[in-house]
Amino acid sequence: MLSRRTLTATAALLGALAISGCAREQAPAVDYVLLDGQKLSSAGWNGKVMVVNFWATSCATCVKEMPQIVATHEKYKSRGLDTVAVAMSYDPPAFVSKFAETRKLPFGVAIDNTGAVASAFGQVQMTPTTFLINKRGEIVKRYVGEPDFAALHQLIEQLLAQA
Repeated sequence: MLSRRTLTATAALLGALAISGCAREQAPAVDYVLLDGQKLSSAGWNGKVMVVNFWATSCATCVKEMPQIVATHEKYKSRGLDTVAVAMSYDPPAFVSKFAETRKLPFGVAIDNTGAVASAFGQVQMTPTTFLINKRGEIVKRYVGEPDFAALHQLIEQLLAQA
């Protein structure tokens, strides 16, 4: 039989773990420019579920997963999902522009010329790296490599259902 003291200590520990598990990191405040010259800011993400995908045209996995990123965007955009694909600073802008045009990417594509956006998101260096951000601007999940898209869709469904 557990003593009252042990039960109290266990309850306190579980409470602390639950609280720390609920605290999520805020997405960084970033400014970026889309291929069409439009200047945007992460402040515009408020109230939306966001997919922020760091990629490069030279990354085979990025190129392979892009049709699934597009399909995810198309499936959920009418319900409040938005997507931005952030090309890494080393990716030649002409390559990025040509890729976006030939693939008819239906979401914003930004070129992180200075690396500031990748830096703000925790020194992103590996591609693809994808962040899922909730309506409150909190990072819910970070995927390094290609996500499990079925699991990603389940998580997006949950986030879209939240107030």
